[in-house]
Amino acid sequence: MGKNGHLAVRDLPYTAAVGAPAGVEVGELGGLFARARRHGNDPHAFLRPAFHQLIAVRERSLHLTVDFVEHELPPGAWLWIRPGQVQRFGRDLSAADGTIVVFQPGFLPPSTLAAADLGPPYQQAPVRPSGQDARALRLGLDHLAFEFAAMSSMPLASHVEVLRHLVSVLILRLAKVTGGSTAQGPAAEVFRRLFEAVERDHMVTRRVEDYAAALGYSPRTLSRATLAATGMSAKKYIDERVLLEAKRLLLHSDLAAKNVAAELGFADPSDFTKFFRLRTGTTPGEFRMQAPDSA
Repeated sequence: MGKNGHLAVRDLPYTAAVGAPAGVEVGELGGLFARARRHGNDPHAFLRPAFHQLIAVRERSLHLTVDFVEHELPPGAWLWIRPGQVQRFGRDLSAADGTIVVFQPGFLPPSTLAAADLGPPYQQAPVRPSGQDARALRLGLDHLAFEFAAMSSMPLASHVEVLRHLVSVLILRLAKVTGGSTAQGPAAEVFRRLFEAVERDHMVTRRVEDYAAALGYSPRTLSRATLAATGMSAKKYIDERVLLEAKRLLLHSDLAAKNVAAELGFADPSDFTKFFRLRTGTTPGEFRMQAPDSA
């Protein structure tokens, strides 16, 4: 626990399980609790995984928080958690009933991502497929779990390719349910490049003009593309990303507010306080104090 009374977030790199092929793993949700205990970890800790997670719930609901949003996944629900998001499983993890698919960035072929049209902004809420979609996803997941457990039945390289294709099937099926990206055409490519630049440089600059110059677009072009993709201006999109990181640092680190300000590129702590209060209605200190106890 940090000095501020909240549990610190822990970066979680991808580590392949013993005997598992590199890049992907399929397991039971209920096994996560015991696995964490075996390794001396808190199964309810705040984590920032460096890998993708597909969670599929069967008969019992599951609660978890992803980037300050608490989700309840009812039976039949799916949730895709992306690398870098801060997550925390609820107290019902030990009784969870479902499957989790973990895979590294770069595991899926570019052709799958292109066909699924899953560029940013990414679906953040759980989805609950129905009818034929639900059946297709369940069959695909069952097949993936079967092949994952049958590693010795074929050469390793062939086995990995089978798993890659089966994960691709799940992604393409989920894309049908979620509708894929809302931005299409050239504007989608503009926003994709801005998304990557903001993920990389949001602690360096919050100016639309700086991103426009770096990417070779006009500020107006960036704003049009961001509006089409997210419904907000480029400036608001960038500020929301900075605000998310500010909340992460305030709740999951021992950094003083002035140090959080410096980490996020604010020259003056008072400018950070104004920025934060304008968007949340509270100061950074008040936000930290009012947040629920994470112990």
